[in-house]
Amino acid sequence: MVLAGISIWIWLAFLGFVFAMLALDLGVFHKSAHEVKMREALVWSGVWIAIALLFCGGVYAFWDQIQPGSQYSASEAGTAFLTGYLVEKALSIDNIFVFLMVFAYFKVPAKYQHRVLFWGILGALIFRAIFIAAGSAILEKFFWSMLIFGAFLIFTGIKMLVVKDKELDPEKNPLVRLVKRFIPVTEDYVGQKFLTRIDGKIWATPLFITLIVVEFTDIIFAVDSIPAIFAITSDPFIVFTSNVFAILGLRALFFALAGLVQMFHYLSYGLAFVLMFVGGKMLYNYAEKEIYTDWNKFPVVWSLGIIALILGVSVVASIVRPPKQDGTPA
Repeated sequence: MVLAGISIWIWLAFLGFVFAMLALDLGVFHKSAHEVKMREALVWSGVWIAIALLFCGGVYAFWDQIQPGSQYSASEAGTAFLTGYLVEKALSIDNIFVFLMVFAYFKVPAKYQHRVLFWGILGALIFRAIFIAAGSAILEKFFWSMLIFGAFLIFTGIKMLVVKDKELDPEKNPLVRLVKRFIPVTEDYVGQKFLTRIDGKIWATPLFITLIVVEFTDIIFAVDSIPAIFAITSDPFIVFTSNVFAILGLRALFFALAGLVQMFHYLSYGLAFVLMFVGGKMLYNYAEKEIYTDWNKFPVVWSLGIIALILGVSVVASIVRPPKQDGTPA
C-alpha cells in the first residue's frame, strides 16, 4: 500500500520512531516535573538537530528507494528537506516569543512548563498532519491556489515589518472562553495536573488553560508555516517530516533560547523577509509552470542559501547592534 508515493510501512516506521522518542522523553527523561536548565536544553536541542540531520542524510542516500520514480532527485529531496527544516525551525522562534508571554501571563511555574509544551507539541503534530494533507490536496487539485498562498505569505511578511505586536490577552481567546463556560477553573495550580476532581466534579486547572492557549497559538502559526514550506517542495513526505523534526526540537529550543531570545531583536525582521521570499517563490513557481513554461525551475539549493543568508544577517545584526535598555532596536 502506498500513500503519497511512499510505502505505508515507511510512514508507520517514521511515526513509530516519533512516538517512541516522545514516550522516552516524557516517560523517562522528564518523568518527574523539574525546571529545565540551559545545559539540559542545549543538549536536547543538539540531539534533535543531530537526529534531523541524520534523517536528512538518509533522504540523500536512500531517496530512490523511499520514493521510486519521484519527480525529485536524491540531492533535490535532501536539500528540500534541509531547507524546509531550516524555514520551520526559524519560524518556530516566533512561537517562543509567544510562549514566553503565555507562561508569564499565567505565571506558570518553571517546572511545569515542559509538560505544557510536550502535550502542546503532541497536539501540534496532529494538526500539522491535517493541514499538510489538506494543503497537498488543494495544491494538487487547484494549482492556482499557489497564487493565494504566495500572496498571503507576502502580506504576512509585510505585516510583520510594519505592525507592532499587540499585548497578549489570553482571556479574550475564544477557546479559553468556551472552556470556562463549560468547565470551572481552579484559582491555583494543582501540581502538574491539567484536570482535577473537587467534590465529585471535574475542574480545569490554570495549566489546562495554558495548554489550550499554546495549542491555539500553534494553529495560528501553522497558517503561515505550512504554506511557507510548500513553497520549497510539494512532496508531502518531505513537508511532513521536516515539520515534525522542527516541532520536536521546539521544546528544547524554547528552554535554550528563553533567556536569550530578546537579544535577537532583528530576527523578526529576518523572518518577515523569509516569508516574503517564500511567498514570492510560490508566485514564481506558479508562473514557471502555468504561464512562462520556458522559465528555469528555481533551484532548491538557492532557496536554502538565500534563507540561511537572511537569517544569518538578522542574527549578526542583532549581535552587532544590541537592543536599547527598553528592548527596542538600537
